[in-house]
Amino acid sequence: MTGTADTDTTAGPAPVPEALRARALEALTAARARTALLTECVDDGELMTQHSPLMSPLVWDLAHIGNQEEQWLWREVAGREALRPEIDPLYDAFAHPRSERPSLPLLGPAEARAYAADVRTRVLDVLAGARLEGRPLLDAGFAFGMIAQHEQQHDETMLITHQLRKGPVALDAPPPPVHPSGPLPDEVLVPGGPFTMGTSDEPWALDNERPAHTRTVAAFHLDTTPVTNGSYLAFMADGGYTDRRWWHPEGWAQIREHRVVAPLFWSQEGGRWLRRRFGVTEPVPEDEPVVHVSWYEADAYARWAGRRLPTEAEWEKAARYDPVTGRSRRYPWGDADPGPDHANLGQRHLRPARAGSYPAGASPLGVRQLIGDVWEWTASDFLPYPGFRPFPYKEYSEVFFGSEYKVLRGGSFAVDAVACRGTFRNWDYPVRRQIFAGFRTARSAELD
Repeated sequence: MTGTADTDTTAGPAPVPEALRARALEALTAARARTALLTECVDDGELMTQHSPLMSPLVWDLAHIGNQEEQWLWREVAGREALRPEIDPLYDAFAHPRSERPSLPLLGPAEARAYAADVRTRVLDVLAGARLEGRPLLDAGFAFGMIAQHEQQHDETMLITHQLRKGPVALDAPPPPVHPSGPLPDEVLVPGGPFTMGTSDEPWALDNERPAHTRTVAAFHLDTTPVTNGSYLAFMADGGYTDRRWWHPEGWAQIREHRVVAPLFWSQEGGRWLRRRFGVTEPVPEDEPVVHVSWYEADAYARWAGRRLPTEAEWEKAARYDPVTGRSRRYPWGDADPGPDHANLGQRHLRPARAGSYPAGASPLGVRQLIGDVWEWTASDFLPYPGFRPFPYKEYSEVFFGSEYKVLRGGSFAVDAVACRGTFRNWDYPVRRQIFAGFRTARSAELD
């Protein structure tokens, strides 16, 4: 059940303006470096190609990033005259579905790069002189943080496009670190009771994460780690894709119509399952979290296992609640920003880490990998929190609220830390499989 607005104590004292300016500069610079890597590793022809009707051409994302930065930081924050107002309709994500974007008169690769670079040069001058206070868009550097998050979100989208593209390998990264550990329990008991969900104090939190409020959940058990490929293979071997009992009716119709028999990018050869990962075909690693499954597949597996998907509130309580202090942390490990020992983030490894990794990132209750590796489907529809107010524009969240979308939590290996925190909410259609999504399961403690 939902209570009244609560005091959020997770963010700590506000940093001084110069520290905020440095943080914004670092976030913007890191995002642009990632964008450059994703768009310079292939030739211009690949940038202009639509590799899947589900995705935009990479060159559209590149110019869209620059256009959003121009609109919000150059025009809105700095109050300057528009640089390229004539291209606004081309890069309005609501004006044209992805399937139509290749037919638009888009900026070519060289022009898109030049435009984004010109905007960035101007924006850095704006940042150098901005007060970072005085109005909501500028308080704590919010507008700059919003744009850094937007660019990193498109970097994840572009990485999805790279996964979908055919052709020679364009990206590479080292494997995730190995964290030796003893056997872990299959599940963890999360105590029932109230906790603070959402945030009112996190400076760069987006509107759908706000405000902080009290939420009460009953005690439940949650998987210690995300469901692995090995466990999912057992579901498949037991006829999971052919037994209607486990499937939501819409999910059953989807897998029958499209003849789905395994996660996306999997294939069977010589009696063993293989997967394609950024152009490389390799055996499915049984100890990694399963990825590229839809909400329907996650829900079916949970039913087959005699369990269920956790609600969004359950997921956040497991990720943030400290039973010793009773407060909600920013992250499972505490309030410190994510480091490389906490979570698999930032496209450092281009794959999930082995289940049970990152002990330094565990929650107080011992749940592993709640942040990073794979987005985790929850049972919940994407709905506003009590007291929600759209900011700075209703199209970011408000137009998506409803039963059409399911909430995902936690972030994936493709997400940067600036766009991932214990309160961050992602959402997508339950049929989506190309995204870097997995899941973990839960069961109610009252059934013990």
